[in-house]
Amino acid sequence: MTSNLDPAIAARLKRSPDGLVPAIAQQYDTGEVLMLGWMDDEALHRTLTTGRCTYWSRSRQEYWVKGDTSGHVQHVKSVALDCDADTVLVKVDQVGAACHTGARTCFDADVLPLG
Repeated sequence: MTSNLDPAIAARLKRSPDGLVPAIAQQYDTGEVLMLGWMDDEALHRTLTTGRCTYWSRSRQEYWVKGDTSGHVQHVKSVALDCDADTVLVKVDQVGAACHTGARTCFDADVLPLG
């Protein structure tokens, strides 16, 4: 699939063999880590240009805009690449739950013991 992603950004991305980069969604004002999704070039382009997070569903093999079916929308505040350009950090204003289970975050239900 061709993408409208800025070629300068596309050239920097280090993708997995299936053409994806992990995208971490973080609440912009509290720093709370909400979820991890996957983006290809087109999903990143749509995220940058629409102000809504678009991800690539590996299980359904299609794009999905967070909140289109659930109403739990992610309004994009900023997007950054990590130092290796192999992970995207999307700071969002999350409306409702971020996790498909209905929880606020995907990372609070199974905290592992230390030591």
